[in-house]
Amino acid sequence: MAADVVGYSRLMGADEVGTLAALKAIRRDVVDPAIGDHKGRIVKTTGDGLLVEFASAVDAVNCAMTVQGLMAERAKDGSKITFRIGINIGDIIIDGDDIFGDGVNIAARVESECKPGEVCLSSSAFEQVRSKTSFAFEDLGERSLKNIDRPVRLYAARPALATPHPDRERVELAKPLPLPDKPSIAVLPFQNMSGDPEQEYFADGMVEDIITALSRFKSLFVIARNTSFIYKGKSVNINQIGRDLGVRYVLEGSVRKAAGKLRITGQLIEAATNNHLWAEKFDGKVEDIFELQDKVVGNVVSSIAPMLELAEIERANQKPTEKLECYDFYLRGLSKHRSLQSGREARELFEKAIEKDRNFGPAYAMIAWGILMEQSTTGRPLRPEKLAQSLQFARIAAQLAPEDAFSLARSGHVLTYLGHEFDLGASMIEEALIRNPNLAAAWYSQGWVTMMCGDAAKAVESFDTMLRLSPLDPLRGSVWNGRAFALFLLGRYGEGRASAERTKQFYTDIHTLSPIALNCVGLGQLDEARDIVQQILKLSSQFSIARAMQAFPTRSKEYSRVIAAAFEQAGLPAG
Repeated sequence: MAADVVGYSRLMGADEVGTLAALKAIRRDVVDPAIGDHKGRIVKTTGDGLLVEFASAVDAVNCAMTVQGLMAERAKDGSKITFRIGINIGDIIIDGDDIFGDGVNIAARVESECKPGEVCLSSSAFEQVRSKTSFAFEDLGERSLKNIDRPVRLYAARPALATPHPDRERVELAKPLPLPDKPSIAVLPFQNMSGDPEQEYFADGMVEDIITALSRFKSLFVIARNTSFIYKGKSVNINQIGRDLGVRYVLEGSVRKAAGKLRITGQLIEAATNNHLWAEKFDGKVEDIFELQDKVVGNVVSSIAPMLELAEIERANQKPTEKLECYDFYLRGLSKHRSLQSGREARELFEKAIEKDRNFGPAYAMIAWGILMEQSTTGRPLRPEKLAQSLQFARIAAQLAPEDAFSLARSGHVLTYLGHEFDLGASMIEEALIRNPNLAAAWYSQGWVTMMCGDAAKAVESFDTMLRLSPLDPLRGSVWNGRAFALFLLGRYGEGRASAERTKQFYTDIHTLSPIALNCVGLGQLDEARDIVQQILKLSSQFSIARAMQAFPTRSKEYSRVIAAAFEQAGLPAG
């Protein structure tokens, strides 16, 4: 988005001090808040203008129209400052914090074609926002723009008409399908922007794979391919699709081929509000088309599933308590669980979910998991009755939800860590990954469980896969911690310590400090290792080598011997 002040030189010549003061006030009160509200990034400013980057054209248009609407109100109060705003979608070159390229140049030229107080779009931007906003658009025809080697069709954005368009009126009158009680999504056919029929099949196949992969998440409601593909080749209204299909979210995208390269874009939209929750682009070579397809499917699925869960948690947290159902209580419990400081509150919410539905397996799994976390973070053995309940709830979760990869992974992890049922736990997690190979939580559990089973090398591979699938996952601190243990067992002490140190940005507990001490011993840094053990003993004066064997269980006698010997060198009491 490029914007500048109309007649800036004239205004400065007439009243330099007053114009600068007015511009500062407009930036502070109008422009900067609008850009922030619509997730824009100011790339550069000049005396009379600015260049802003957005993740989506819809956000850019909504921002621009908000600014112009507020400026029109100021004009009524005597403000002499007026903006022109141009919007374009195109390739850019990133250089530090700045951007360059044809996409930027066209945006600037489109802005220069605007009338004062107007917002104009290039055809590339218009195609991305048509039917997705409440604004009307006037076709201004093709224009020859300065220093641009081809004509560009322009569209002027206008405020929404007072009289609804007949199609919009039908949308309002149509009775929408009720939304399911869990996150619901439709994946639309991706647009083939290449003009190459071969890419049509590629795009369709990729969308089918995304639908299949998302369907493996039992926590999601996914519209079947045969229904979502009725929109192929049609101009769509996201809000109407949400109503017609009874879904809260829509994923759309495009495929473009040029000069032997492929670019695939995707964006996740909340249907009722047109808010863009996620957007990404993927570039690759045509000869690597199937590898690129796998990369896109994996990245889209691993990004979208957590994004939908977070959106639903936020929605559940905003509901009045008296209107909460089983799944709402479960989502609120997840929110508390992730705070790491609200274990008791999380458990109470999971228990309320079970009260609403005795057969809801994931709630049983999370109660069992919460008990596991008590022992792993404090190093204190559980009371026998609490240990028994955790194992019982893990088995119930697996029985109630044998096809749910999340419940299987959590339950298998609990049975391995607390029950020392190594083969059973490992097989449950393998089953979870067969059912959903894109589930980051299952790769996380496989990392810990394979290490407890005696295979540290496979543990590192599993942890690395988890981080690749979900690089910003709330569990990533625990993943770095697990890698640190596994790398210690493999004799890769420098890497192990570096991985353990990263964990400290999330938490500093016995489980975090222990692998730092172990890897320090491996590196011969005994003074540091002993200092860290003293920190551990301040957190838990009863912690000992015997308790460490409970806190870090493994069926490998060699692993147990190596861990115990390192703790002994670091000065941890025998117990």
